[in-house]
Amino acid sequence: MTHMFLLCCLVFLLPTESCRTLCQAAKKTKEEVSAGTHGACDGVCVDHSNCTRSCPPDTPGNVGFVCRQKKWYKVIDTCRTLTALNIFEEGSPVFGASPSIKINEYVKSEAIADILLQRCPKDLSCAIKNIQRSPRIPGNIAVIVQLLRNISAAEVLTQVDETKMQSYSIMANHILDSRSISNWTFIPEKNSSCVLLHSVNTFARRLLINKHPIDIPDAFIHTMGTIISGDNNGRNLTFSMRVNDTRNNVTGSVLISRDEVQKVHSPSQFISIAFPTLGAILEASLLGKDTVNGLVLSIILPKELKRISLVFEKIRNSKGRGTQCVGWHSLESRWDQHACQMIRENSQQAVCKCRPSKLFTSFSILMSPHTLESPILIYITYIGLGISICSLILCLSIEALVWSRVTKTEISYLRHLCIANVAVTLLMADVWFIVASFLGGPTAHHNGCVAATFFVHFFYLSVFFWMLAKALLILYGILIVFHTLPKSVLVASLFSVGYGCPLLIAVITVAATEPGKGYLRPEACWLNWDRTKALLAFVVPAMVIVVVNLITVTLVIVKTQRPAIGSSMFQEVRAIVRISKNIAILTPLLGLTWGFGIATVINDTSLVFHILFSLLNAFQGFFILVFGTILDPKIREALKDRITSAKWISRVSENLSSDYSCHPTKGPS
Repeated sequence: MTHMFLLCCLVFLLPTESCRTLCQAAKKTKEEVSAGTHGACDGVCVDHSNCTRSCPPDTPGNVGFVCRQKKWYKVIDTCRTLTALNIFEEGSPVFGASPSIKINEYVKSEAIADILLQRCPKDLSCAIKNIQRSPRIPGNIAVIVQLLRNISAAEVLTQVDETKMQSYSIMANHILDSRSISNWTFIPEKNSSCVLLHSVNTFARRLLINKHPIDIPDAFIHTMGTIISGDNNGRNLTFSMRVNDTRNNVTGSVLISRDEVQKVHSPSQFISIAFPTLGAILEASLLGKDTVNGLVLSIILPKELKRISLVFEKIRNSKGRGTQCVGWHSLESRWDQHACQMIRENSQQAVCKCRPSKLFTSFSILMSPHTLESPILIYITYIGLGISICSLILCLSIEALVWSRVTKTEISYLRHLCIANVAVTLLMADVWFIVASFLGGPTAHHNGCVAATFFVHFFYLSVFFWMLAKALLILYGILIVFHTLPKSVLVASLFSVGYGCPLLIAVITVAATEPGKGYLRPEACWLNWDRTKALLAFVVPAMVIVVVNLITVTLVIVKTQRPAIGSSMFQEVRAIVRISKNIAILTPLLGLTWGFGIATVINDTSLVFHILFSLLNAFQGFFILVFGTILDPKIREALKDRITSAKWISRVSENLSSDYSCHPTKGPS
């Protein structure tokens, strides 16, 4: 399957005068639902106070209330009837393959999804009946959202056929029912609606379409797909669905012009999914102020397509004032006004033109358990990596040029050996990181993704272990004064640490997780976190090395200090400058900036920490060039001598050539 773009769009009716009454009515309905539990808590209702009540007997979870204006309003409801025991059909063994599953862990673990994939791998149907029978209460909605998320993230499902997609749609359709919209408000995880949208799109991307088109209609989710190629004319997928509780159906169309279709060189899939209620659910769960005025359309396109047109029939007629075409921003859980452009509209219809875009992997993915797609991070990553790659090539060129002049002593030889290998491994790691990003994820190129992830893992670990080797070399020089090891032993030890240890870790990681399809994360070519915690094989060694190197820098600072007693202010200033210089040089060479990766490991970390981490580490090659090479006085002196020597040789050569041309040998008369 060719790599595909994803776009999710709709039209908004912004909260102008034309829809203010509607917005107020929706808000009032939501408050009435919440206030329906007035008096549910014991005691006096004091404004802003909270209370919790248990769910009915044999129903896990609880209900949380807050007091506003002397009334109790329900804010959280985790009551659920679906459990790992009753979600599957009767007679279907539940714990046969996974005896260690605990019932109270089913929401956050992959237990139910794993069982589903084991009990009915062909059609995913063994949980459908009990899901359809379950009440659409907030706790059950949360369980089904997590189930759908884990199914879509399962790497064993590299391809999805029409039968699996039908089962998946039936489960999603149950919680997308218009009667469940108000209950989404009380789910503790307010981004559950965003998770559902992302999960459905991820699952649909794996849908394998044969020669015949597919059409999977459900009341609240409708999937259509076909094959397009350059030999075809334009394509048009039209949906007609009942939105919320409106009497008449509302239509939506995805149009691809003939000119655009001709850009597709090989037969490729074109999939679109329509959601009539998801817009209202997103509003309810995210407390949005804008009103969705049409279907929500998700489109999965071949990478060659740059422009598509979307036609939305409006749920409520408007004269065009305050109407916008928008696309869903999955990172920030909001609608993006820049994804689509309004082409034309009237009181009943709006036509939008959208440009699919591809966000490559950002640098912070190396430490973060969750893939964060942010334009700012993408720009920082690829500008930084581009500058770093050029800087590392220049660094290695300078090292090669002055090698014989700066490695005359044993300690200088070992020092430059470490710097050169740090530069080589970081260069290879950055190149493989870019290759992994261009592959687009394991769904499109699984084997290539495995290979790229292995090399990214190995080379970035090699960077850290060569930094550790340099730190150990510094400690060796500081602490071991009266005993030295032969140069050959030291070199062999450095190479064993720098390449042997990371190779062993990388090989064990891929060998232990890839047979069970737990090596890669589903959305990017990097180590898995949710299933196997393979990411720890990178994070733990990296953080341990950062701590060791931080101790090394501390010892260097202590050793370079001078006694403060009786010293002049000038001497104290010189000591501060010397310490600052040591910190500035050793920080990039020993990888201390990777310590900020601890913040990115934590879930829901602010984007600021990801930006800071990417800034400091994507430009690491540039910092190594500056602090490890250019600011080294011996390298500058050797480089100056080399350039001077080259000029002198060039000048001598020119003089000899000039003398030869001006004074030819005289032959016999």
